[in-house]
Amino acid sequence: MEENFGPDFITVTDEDGNDFELELVDTLEHQGVTYYAMFPAVEEDEETGEPKDVDADDEEYGLVIMKAIEENGEELLSTLDSDEELDTVYELFMERFFQEDGEEPS
Repeated sequence: MEENFGPDFITVTDEDGNDFELELVDTLEHQGVTYYAMFPAVEEDEETGEPKDVDADDEEYGLVIMKAIEENGEELLSTLDSDEELDTVYELFMERFFQEDGEEPS
């Protein structure tokens, strides 16, 4: 049996009906809530098929953190409720990322 390993992509729709494709980086559970860390999917160059250059300073490109909520019996992704919740979860993800790299967070 062959297993395919590669990025997981999630498409989310904002309140205006716009779809965005995000690449799942990691998940974690905190106080009974599952959080997802994602980056915007990198588009491929139509001519070469290679990933387009990404400007890391572009405000459209950066870590996106969402949480799983249940609404009408269906699991949905939602933005976080407060800056404090975002800061806490962001720090938890950063600790995990640096532990995996063998580095200590600053």
